[in-house]
Amino acid sequence: MSLQVEKLDKNMVKLTVETAAEEFDAAIEKAYAKNKGKFNIQGFRRGKAPRSFIEKMYGSSVFYEDAANLIIPDAYEKAADECGLALVSRPEIEVTQIEKGKPFIFTAEVAVKPEVTLGEYKDIAVEIPSSEVTAEDVTAELDKVRDQNARIITVTDRPVEDKDQTVIDFEGFVDGVPFEGGKGEDYSLTIGSHSFIDTFEDQLIGKNIGEETEVNVTFPEEYHAKELAGKPALFKVTVKEIKAKELPAADDDFAQDVSEFDTLDEYKSDIEAKLKEKKEKDAKRAKEDAAVDKVVENATMEIPDAMLDTQVRQMADDFAQRVQSQGLTIEQYFQFTGTNAEQLIEQMRPQALKTIQVRLVLEAIVKAENITIPDEDYEKEIALMAENYKMEADKLKALIGEKEKEQIIMDMAVQKAVDLIGETAVAAQ
Repeated sequence: MSLQVEKLDKNMVKLTVETAAEEFDAAIEKAYAKNKGKFNIQGFRRGKAPRSFIEKMYGSSVFYEDAANLIIPDAYEKAADECGLALVSRPEIEVTQIEKGKPFIFTAEVAVKPEVTLGEYKDIAVEIPSSEVTAEDVTAELDKVRDQNARIITVTDRPVEDKDQTVIDFEGFVDGVPFEGGKGEDYSLTIGSHSFIDTFEDQLIGKNIGEETEVNVTFPEEYHAKELAGKPALFKVTVKEIKAKELPAADDDFAQDVSEFDTLDEYKSDIEAKLKEKKEKDAKRAKEDAAVDKVVENATMEIPDAMLDTQVRQMADDFAQRVQSQGLTIEQYFQFTGTNAEQLIEQMRPQALKTIQVRLVLEAIVKAENITIPDEDYEKEIALMAENYKMEADKLKALIGEKEKEQIIMDMAVQKAVDLIGETAVAAQ
């Protein structure tokens, strides 16, 4: 295999890869062996026709595409290693010579990791959030626990109030005509959940059980059902049931029920301590994030479009997997949200760009500060990962290849760069 590297504009390169004619001919033979059973040639049992007969009937190039697909992945991987460049996007492949008896040649245009020119990255002035815990914070957290331990009671002596859990029948009309999907019976609706459009839920407040009421709303302009988007609608609604949460009293008995403490004061002190710890962690993270954002603003780099496209596709794939883990296909998600793949990708581009910029800048700081990871720190990280995966550390190490090890070490070094930025950051005046 021979390789030529041509630098292009905007941190792109073109790799021209040439493999020997013998290698291409061998790939054609493999393609023939793989696909010969698909051809029905008169005079031969299926899969028994010689390659020459198939090529004569269907053309000499009949196996070229499969042969190219057999060669390109390995040849590109070797070229990527041989060129010595940090390639950071999916390659755009173009076959430039494909002919029996001649070398197979293809090009791959691919993005190269951009150079970063760092600006100031120490002593960055940022707003530092307070980690103070107020009495109101403790009360709010206590109320959350009370709400989690609330009793659901049936209400019959008053109308609907905010936060009530109701059961309703409804039917919707647009221009006086019922519309598809606009009717429901025994539907559970929590008032204030904003799961229904516009002010639907607000208009049920004050209504009594058994009372039919008319609710007027307007569908959003971006509503997923295009025939309803932006249109006013009237719903006829009957409240059938009202249920409400009855919160337990905040007293010593409650503290004993939900914690290991005997008194409410002890429990509140524990809540305060845990809130303090959380607020301090949150403040540290917010300080680091704000400082890193400024460090990125102070740096200069040119991000190749192909690198950004690759990051966006990876984020979109990850999002689709998360949606699937929740029991939906990505197509169903698009249907329910009234969006599409193109809109999702465009929404992700700003975050993808920021992700790339932050990583490049932090890696540049790792290099500038000569940040290294001692072997014992790496061993501790592997032990922690093994614990999370519920496996032995030695078995995990055996599964980690050299590239994966380098990635883990770089991730650890990048975190040290974040620590450096955060620790040296100062409060803005």
